[in-house]
Amino acid sequence: MTRPAPGLPAEVRRWSRFVRTEDGRRWHLLDTHPDAGHPDTPTLVCVHGNPTWSYLWRRVLAAAPDGWRVVAVDQLGMGYSDRTAPRTLGRRIDDLDRVLAAVGVTGPVALAVHDWGGPVGLGWASRLADRGEADRLLGLVITNTAVHQPDRPAPGLIRLAWSSALLGLVTRTTPVFVRGATALSRPGPFSSGLPREVRRGLAAPYRSAARRSAVTDFVADIPLEPDHPSRPVLDAVADGLTRLDVPALLLWGARDPVFTAYHLADLRRRLPQAELHRYPDASHLVVEDVPDLAEQVWRWLRRVTGPGSLAATDDDRRPADPPGSPHRPPHRPPHRPPLYTLPVRTGAVPAGGRTDRPGGDDALVVVHPRGGRTTLGTDALADRVDRLATGLRAAGVGPGARVALLVPAGVDLATAVFGCWRVGATVVVTDANLGAGALSAALRSAAPDAVLGTRSTLLAARALRVPGRRLRLDRLLDRPAATEALDPGVDGRADAPLAEAAVLFTSGATGAPKGVVYSESRLQAQLDAVAGLLAPPGDDGRPQDRLVAAFAPFLLYGPALGLPVVVPAMDPTRPSTLTATALADAVAAVGATVLFASPAALTTVVDTADRLDPGRRAALAGLRRVFSAGAPVGAALLHRVHALLPDAELHAPYGMTEMLPVTDVTAEEIWAAGPGRGVLVGRPQPRVRVRIAPLGPDGRPAAGADLTEADLTGEPEVTGEIVVSGPHRKSRYDRLWVVESATAQPPGWHRTGDVGHLDADGRLWVEGRLAHVITTADGPVTPVGLEQALERLDGVAQAAVVGVGPAGTQQLVAVVRVTDDPPRRGVLAPPALATAVRGAARAAGPSVPAAVLVVDRLPLDVRHRAKIDRAAVARWADRVLAGGSARLDW
Repeated sequence: MTRPAPGLPAEVRRWSRFVRTEDGRRWHLLDTHPDAGHPDTPTLVCVHGNPTWSYLWRRVLAAAPDGWRVVAVDQLGMGYSDRTAPRTLGRRIDDLDRVLAAVGVTGPVALAVHDWGGPVGLGWASRLADRGEADRLLGLVITNTAVHQPDRPAPGLIRLAWSSALLGLVTRTTPVFVRGATALSRPGPFSSGLPREVRRGLAAPYRSAARRSAVTDFVADIPLEPDHPSRPVLDAVADGLTRLDVPALLLWGARDPVFTAYHLADLRRRLPQAELHRYPDASHLVVEDVPDLAEQVWRWLRRVTGPGSLAATDDDRRPADPPGSPHRPPHRPPHRPPLYTLPVRTGAVPAGGRTDRPGGDDALVVVHPRGGRTTLGTDALADRVDRLATGLRAAGVGPGARVALLVPAGVDLATAVFGCWRVGATVVVTDANLGAGALSAALRSAAPDAVLGTRSTLLAARALRVPGRRLRLDRLLDRPAATEALDPGVDGRADAPLAEAAVLFTSGATGAPKGVVYSESRLQAQLDAVAGLLAPPGDDGRPQDRLVAAFAPFLLYGPALGLPVVVPAMDPTRPSTLTATALADAVAAVGATVLFASPAALTTVVDTADRLDPGRRAALAGLRRVFSAGAPVGAALLHRVHALLPDAELHAPYGMTEMLPVTDVTAEEIWAAGPGRGVLVGRPQPRVRVRIAPLGPDGRPAAGADLTEADLTGEPEVTGEIVVSGPHRKSRYDRLWVVESATAQPPGWHRTGDVGHLDADGRLWVEGRLAHVITTADGPVTPVGLEQALERLDGVAQAAVVGVGPAGTQQLVAVVRVTDDPPRRGVLAPPALATAVRGAARAAGPSVPAAVLVVDRLPLDVRHRAKIDRAAVARWADRVLAGGSARLDW
């Protein structure tokens, strides 16, 4: 076996070999098992594009598990393979067929492709199918590439390089094209580019103009025009791809200026079975930009080729929970009407639904900050929804379309959600308070087909580069409702719940906001779970409760459950703007009995209660239940709310965007339990299971990255990651297969990323986030119990306990917000306060903070303004204790 020319990077030298094909061409390739000739040995074939070479796949080869062979070829003219006359796409497919036969790849095979290696490799895969060998294909791993040339101008970089005036200059005479490809990479959000040694490795075979000739040929072979010689071959590859019924994984760099969202959408249409993970910060060379991409490739291949493989992650399509399982409702609940008939008109009889919906003039009320209110009865709201549905249909929005909603909370939001469901569309809902950058990233990640909004919000969507057609709500509402709008058989959906009813986004408190997909069946199960928290219907079958929704999405529970609902006068993006006066006015507007509000909103309510006049104070007395969620609710806050609302039953349910509610607990239970290692959040709700994955010394689940049910425990007082299951669990994360595969385990469960324990009575206590566990030399420490102990000290309003130093030997640092004369920037705590903090920590557990810092504010999540960003606090504390600036980063 011969070796390539000098200059081959040392890290790939051990896999290097040459081989000659039957046409006499000499190929260079990287091969993990060059002598593996057993026909049953599975092989991963990796095909690069232009202007890279097999070096691109080095991490995939290095991570190959036992029992697999990996072959990464240098296409002819590229890398260290023979330089040849120009090769067209059709010839390159022939070339790949020859070289794989020459190296004995005759058994089961998976394929990984990038760039122009996509049409070449996928064309070869289609050829296998045409030869009757489709059963050899184990799976397709597809990174940024395309198999279809859209009828629109090509990306500027490619069009510029392709032009006859510049083609030779930028691709062969100079190394501009070669270097430009690596310059696109940003391996990490704060990266300045690829490391120098990687850039050198990628460019190593192309040091002279002669060796760059195939770079020119590749660009020239891009069929940008309909009459290009390779266009028929590319079209055939695209058509063949639709016939490949094999597992597929798309790993996509979203910042690629060459292969855009259009190309991704085209691939998804041709491979509807494909899993997708979209990396928002990665660019064209996604294989380089994502260091753990190789690990994810092998994780996926193990799943689709091993026993118990999961070929899809949507629980409404995959058999993760067998039919008939109590954790998978196979059909729409018979007692609840379909989403597309909501809100149900008074007296209307929906398919499989009920007729006891409330009528009247107060089905939905919005109290305005400057006085007055907007009131819609059930029939009026239903008429508005009918008119929007008519407008959406006329605009071409139908079943399966994704519609991003940029409309005000209240009547417009309810109309938009139910109007989209009426036509079978998926609603994409985000929080405006995410900030422009996070909001833009979230909406672009969902790739909506349309954006529904007002004049101002649609202008903002354009500025944020949100894709999709722009649809103005007021203009669509101008159309009269179609007579067939309420027909439950429209579009054939009467017995086919929506596979995608909604994409909801997490708050991003511990990272970028993630899209969470809910099917209609899952949302129906959630409605059942929420209804279980409310009073049962009265003897006449009508609901007894009326809701105040101080968190915008909760207003949808009213029309969905047939309950009157009121939206108080507040800024829905800022929970702390809910005053006691605004709450009292909202309660009076509908005679409300139930309040949903975040802890931040309740804090402002009790802080402003002294401004209430007797009439408003009397109105508040009508509340019978108060639910507060979104962040841990402290016992002290519950005492203050109880003092204001002594006749109300206070609840603090636990859940997350991915599953809500999980547990419930009353204030009386919290007070009776007293202090503990965390926040008591109560017992699991009906049909919900809660288990714990015990932590190891490194602060992660001891069982490792992949959990089975045998790794979970219900034993009391065992701290670990909280894992939950129930019929209203999310369907999947949207376009985030890597996250989904890491959290949807065991199958049918959701790893919450929270840590906690169960007590002897089966109640759950939350001790913090898994990412915030402090790994000391004495073992892992969870933060919440310590923080609660510090917050019971006089003069301490809020506390964050974080770890500083190397993992495994971290030191505890307490960062506290004080009530009196807070400093304008972080400082070391005075001796008396530091002593008190250490004493409280020592009484709460064995760990004592090595340092105590004082600040005037702590960073909070954007949605509920209640959860502390401990990661930001830890970075700041580490800098301060190392002698750096004490300026706050938040």
